Amino acid sequence: MNYIIKIGYGLTSVTWLVLLFNLIMPFDNGIGMILYIFLAFMAVMHGLQVFIFHTLFSPQLTLTAKDYATAYLFGVFALLSYRQKILQK
Repeated sequence: MNYIIKIGYGLTSVTWLVLLFNLIMPFDNGIGMILYIFLAFMAVMHGLQVFIFHTLFSPQLTLTAKDYATAYLFGVFALLSYRQKILQK
């Protein structure tokens, strides 16, 4: 499971980089617009995952701003990582 989480971190990082690169240097032929929409969708979905993260894990873990940033950037893979931490206790 750790390898899946690490691969997920890597893929999510690449996705964020492509989406943010599109903000600086937009792609042509409509792909840029699709990536803008995907960026907005991804930002909202990861925001919802941070809310889920706070709701599920704040009673069991002391959460810092870094934990929330990790949950926002990596989404479900961060949630799985923190879930493993709780299950190992």
